[in-house]
Amino acid sequence: MKSFRPSEKKIAKYILNNSKEARDLSIIEMAKNSCTSEASVVRFCKTLGLKGYQDLKIALSVNSMQNSKNEKILHEIIRVDDSTKTILNKLSAGSIQAIQDTCDIVNTDSLADAIEAIDKCEKIHLFGIGASSVVALDAQYKFARINIPSIMFMDHHIQITSAVHLNEKDVAIGISYSGRTMEVIEGLKTARERGATTISITQYGKSPIQDVSDIVLFTASVENNFRSGAMASRIAQLLVIDSLFIGVACKRYDKVIEYLKITREALEDKRYK
Repeated sequence: MKSFRPSEKKIAKYILNNSKEARDLSIIEMAKNSCTSEASVVRFCKTLGLKGYQDLKIALSVNSMQNSKNEKILHEIIRVDDSTKTILNKLSAGSIQAIQDTCDIVNTDSLADAIEAIDKCEKIHLFGIGASSVVALDAQYKFARINIPSIMFMDHHIQITSAVHLNEKDVAIGISYSGRTMEVIEGLKTARERGATTISITQYGKSPIQDVSDIVLFTASVENNFRSGAMASRIAQLLVIDSLFIGVACKRYDKVIEYLKITREALEDKRYK
């Protein structure tokens, strides 16, 4: 605080005294409420080592989650002697929290950019390893139903060799909770070098995957051990995938309704009467 300029001190004091409200303010509202200017708010972000105001809002959201971490862990820890109902309740609580935290963190402008890129692309290539490959497959199935060619190979070598054939008309989506999965990063890097628009879905925080991503979609950071949070990361990733799918579907509403009707009819005789 002592190192801040007078205007920066005003902003800092306002945030400290109004932490919950501050994370939801626009930059204009922040400047007004702290009795400063938009330029001062931008300088304040730079002083903190942030890229801009959106990063400040994300940091405030993360800080809010960390402040309530002890309370959440009490609900998330799964013990060997827990009853079936208790396990169910703890898993549900962890998943619900992961969804809410991701809603607070995800940059809606970046989400809109990703939806726009997918809507305009010719095909999608998806990269994921381990648990993230399951999320990638879910995305493949969804986009295939609305007639957007989507490709997901489980084999890492095939992922890389297929990425070589992408171009500027394509989109590559890499899913990695840690943001450090080498195979996924290599796939996105190759796709980007070929001109494709690259999108990553990863937990909040600095990680190597961001260096090869044109658009980064953050999910909430969750505990990665024997807690409900260890599985909640998948729920958070699926939330982002569903948001992308619905966003594109809304842009192509008339065609999508027809595609979904056709796919339902194609599967009709595969169900028991």
